[in-house]
Amino acid sequence: MSLPSVETARTIMLAGIVPLAAEAVPLAEADGGWLAEPVTARRDQPPFDASAMDGWAVRGADVGPGARLEIVGESAAGHDAGVTLHPGQAARIFTGAALPPGADRVVIQEEAERDGENVVLTAAPDTPAWVRPRGCDFQAGTVLLEAGTRLNPWRLALAASAGRATVVCRRRPVVALLSTGDELVAPGTPAGPHQIYDACAPALTAFVRRSGGTVVHLGPARDDEASILAAVDGGAFDLLVTVGGASVGDHDRVKPAIRSAGGRLSVEGVAVRPGKPVWFARLADGRPLLGLPGNPASALVCAELFLGPLIAALQGGLPNLEVDRAVLAGPLAANGPREHYMRAVIETGPDGVRRARPMTDQDSSLVTVMAAANGLVRRPAGAEGLRTGAEVEVLIPAR
Repeated sequence: MSLPSVETARTIMLAGIVPLAAEAVPLAEADGGWLAEPVTARRDQPPFDASAMDGWAVRGADVGPGARLEIVGESAAGHDAGVTLHPGQAARIFTGAALPPGADRVVIQEEAERDGENVVLTAAPDTPAWVRPRGCDFQAGTVLLEAGTRLNPWRLALAASAGRATVVCRRRPVVALLSTGDELVAPGTPAGPHQIYDACAPALTAFVRRSGGTVVHLGPARDDEASILAAVDGGAFDLLVTVGGASVGDHDRVKPAIRSAGGRLSVEGVAVRPGKPVWFARLADGRPLLGLPGNPASALVCAELFLGPLIAALQGGLPNLEVDRAVLAGPLAANGPREHYMRAVIETGPDGVRRARPMTDQDSSLVTVMAAANGLVRRPAGAEGLRTGAEVEVLIPAR
């Protein structure tokens, strides 16, 4: 059976994903959320002509070396100066404060000297005005953040500057994680001689949270259909992610269990390395299920390629991968018939060139290799060998 490409499989998975309901979220809790409604400015920012520096508010016509102006007031941030400047007058002013009426520029304090109740200017008429005009950042009615934008600290600052205490985001999806396998035990608990610690559950928990979702744990479940179905039955979640049991061996019981409960599979493997056994289904009630391979590298690479986009789509976001470019730090052999995502160290040198160095051993079970890498080099299916310095596509996960 011919396996779909990564792009085709992702398209199939995302088809029919409906964004979750919208809700008002306090700014302090909105980091990483996806906007369901735009954020629009309710007033100009700044709402007045403001000083960009500490100095003296003056009339431009009065500026010139040796000009002597009468001090008639002071303007500090958050306060009204209470004066209007007339010819020959100045007011002390501080950064962020509103210019008094009549003033149209600021002379910085380094270019003026106070003399009793007067200030003597050394500034030339062509020096900068040091004024932030009203609305120079944004104006009332401007759409500051579009619906579908993912929030980060910088964008939250913009929403706050518009006076918003809350923003309307899609509800964060609840992602249920179900690790399967008789060989798995939770980290920190006694392990038998033929068991291994579950490395995928903690890693995928962190991945889901960084992608904007919340996590519930259903497993681990044993390698039998009854145990798998018992773990899933009655679970409250928006997306189910199973880990392990995804291949075709006698002990890989997850897909048969889902089928027996009325699930409908639409992807049964992808032409990708690592992660060929990844699969996708809809449960009998229509909720999506992503089946990840049990090897940690396979699970996490497929999380980047498929789980992240699914979580974004559930929040009305753009499920696009952020692909960049780098040059190879060493040669690469020709690639095989599957698209290959190679764990790699990606660094920018003193010369400003970003270089990628794929790890020598790409065995999908090696957790040390995964931990040492900070990105993935994408090799298209059937790609020819490449020399040192050749340009490649790289995927750099958020860390």
